[in-house]
Amino acid sequence: MSEKVGVRKQANGGCSCGGGCAVSAEEKPDHTVLRLEGLDCADCAAKLEKKVSEIPGVVEARVNFGASKMTVQHWNTLEAGSIVKAVKEAGYGAEVERGKPMKDQPEGFKNKKVILTVISGILLATGLILSFFGVSGSVVVFFYFASMLTGGFYTARSALSSLRSLSMDMNFLMTVAVVGAAAIGEWAEGAMVVFLFSLGNTLQAYTMEKTRNSIRALMDLSPREALVRRNGEEVRLAVEEINIGDIIIVKPGERFAMDGEVILGGTDVNQAPITGESMPVKKKPGDEVHAGTVNGQGSVEVKVTKLVEDTTLARIINLVEEAQAQKAPSQQFVDVFAKYYTPAVVVGAVLVATVPWLAFGQPFQLWFERALILLVISCPCALVISTPVSIVAAIGSAARRGVLIKGGAYLEEAGALKVIAFDKTGTLTAGLPEVTDVIAAAGYIQEKVVEIAAAIEKRSQHPLADAIIRYARARNIAVPDADDFQSFTGKGAGARIGGEAYYVGSRRLLEDLNIPLASVLIKHLTELQDRGKTAMIVGTADEVAGIIAVADSSRESGRATVEGLRRAGITKLVMLTGDNAGTARAIAAELGINEYRAELLPEDKLDVIRSLQAECGRVAMVGDGVNDAPALAAATVGIAMGGAGTDTALETADIVLMADDLTKLPYAVYLSRRALRVIKQNIAFSLLVKGVFIAATFAGFANLWMAVFADTGAALLVIANGMRLMRVEDPYRQQEPSPTRSPSVIYAKA
Repeated sequence: MSEKVGVRKQANGGCSCGGGCAVSAEEKPDHTVLRLEGLDCADCAAKLEKKVSEIPGVVEARVNFGASKMTVQHWNTLEAGSIVKAVKEAGYGAEVERGKPMKDQPEGFKNKKVILTVISGILLATGLILSFFGVSGSVVVFFYFASMLTGGFYTARSALSSLRSLSMDMNFLMTVAVVGAAAIGEWAEGAMVVFLFSLGNTLQAYTMEKTRNSIRALMDLSPREALVRRNGEEVRLAVEEINIGDIIIVKPGERFAMDGEVILGGTDVNQAPITGESMPVKKKPGDEVHAGTVNGQGSVEVKVTKLVEDTTLARIINLVEEAQAQKAPSQQFVDVFAKYYTPAVVVGAVLVATVPWLAFGQPFQLWFERALILLVISCPCALVISTPVSIVAAIGSAARRGVLIKGGAYLEEAGALKVIAFDKTGTLTAGLPEVTDVIAAAGYIQEKVVEIAAAIEKRSQHPLADAIIRYARARNIAVPDADDFQSFTGKGAGARIGGEAYYVGSRRLLEDLNIPLASVLIKHLTELQDRGKTAMIVGTADEVAGIIAVADSSRESGRATVEGLRRAGITKLVMLTGDNAGTARAIAAELGINEYRAELLPEDKLDVIRSLQAECGRVAMVGDGVNDAPALAAATVGIAMGGAGTDTALETADIVLMADDLTKLPYAVYLSRRALRVIKQNIAFSLLVKGVFIAATFAGFANLWMAVFADTGAALLVIANGMRLMRVEDPYRQQEPSPTRSPSVIYAKA
């Protein structure tokens, strides 16, 4: 339970509703998630959140407009049914989500609104036809009135709910306008307003559903049941009934229903639904598979390692829905603007209706009608929906392509980036270094040098340690046991072998330990580093035994990624590494990166990120999600690679490239830039439409149905513009890189 909840309990005698409920001090609130229908206006979502929050017994209510769901914390004295009833009274459909994201949404509420809209249109058309043929006024008025009742039923119900909670949403404003039109005898105009508003809401609901389908598509990736071997029998069970340790059998062409480890058989797996990888990945016993991915030609048995709610796919869905709920800076601005804008226009409408009539003797009906038009055009729906619809579309589109963006704020920040810093090992390079040279000092042989280094590195977690151990095993070099292992962060490691102290590490480690290095070895060291290799010095506390050189090849996709980022508008690319300057220079030149920082400790990388931020503003840091955590956290946007197999990446990074594929990065930046541009377009267009129609109202050129057409039309255009982000493809993936650039800006810590 949050600290906020605890404070409220103490202040109110154990309950958030003012002390009326008998709640013990130790009791925690219940947690209910509702899937909503008809929630197609972000401003209305905010009003609904406020209404539910005021229900006695509710601790907190949060509406996720992008995912169309509401999360409510409430005391057990309040049943979930009461919350559902309150939501329905507000004019929206609601159903409790039970345990996992719902794949099938109830259609009853939506169908009723469509039917009533169609009936309203038929009645309106009948009234207009009868009026055209000169039928008596009372008959025509009956059809107009019936059209207003059917088309405006849900609008009026929501308006009444808004009035009870003393909030003015678009339903309240529209209802007042329609009642006002009827009061001054404008029945045809009032009926037209109701029909157009209802039709606009129906179309808006349809387009928002298509936008939200990006998440529904993710939900549908995972099968609802799987073939499980239990007690020697094969049974088909719902995924909720499958436990960790169960064995599931996946036949060719089937989707994996659970995360697990292959224990029998081999196959190729299409991981595109999770990671966006274009080519299938070979899987053998011991390899990990994910729910939602597609089995190839082989039949495999998989040991389940995660429950259905904890699978990588389930976590991606939850993270995407949470990301869509987070408000971007532009959305926060719009929300604040709308908060003051709508009441100001309501006050303005009252003044428009009364001041010309009372102060200047103008006709009341003329200015009253203009006040009603002003009320209609003041509906902030298009403005408020301009940002979230774009964020929902962009984040959902990215998730389907293996890029997880964890919030609208990060989407906007990535769209404004000019500088990206990269960790070298495992990010720009393949991360699988190999030993290339072993040089023994006088009095030592190569096997002894490798033996010492491998004995120490057996205790280390560094990628270079694995390279030395693999080299020793490949040559059948016996590796002795070592004790008193000691790690020197960013410099190397040491241990005692046979009672004597040995070390392996960089030249900086030798300098710290005051171990002399012969001139001939200095020459070898320089040559190795100039050839782009990482050289590790092996020795005792008194002398150097030799040098082991290790090389890590740059990724094949590295150059294409660098060129793609430049085309996407990134002006400064910086490589950060703990390696020596020679190795850094060689890798940077190979990839076309014109700036690098070498011989950095983890804390130095953090300092570099902060200095880049001071110099350039927004800076992204790209790493593997485990190493360099301080630098990733300090960056404006932390980007992790290979998140499908790394819990740390999913939890800590702001943007996660689900596959170990660097070429997804230019796409992520390009999509973010497009999203930022669309958000600005939507906000500008919404404000422009408001401004034009407010001016037209005072000039006498606008009427009620035109105002409704403009308001709902603007909302639909804004949604349609945002939906274009669902179809954004990577424009750089197939382009050839440009000629090599030479690295220029360089510094290395001594």
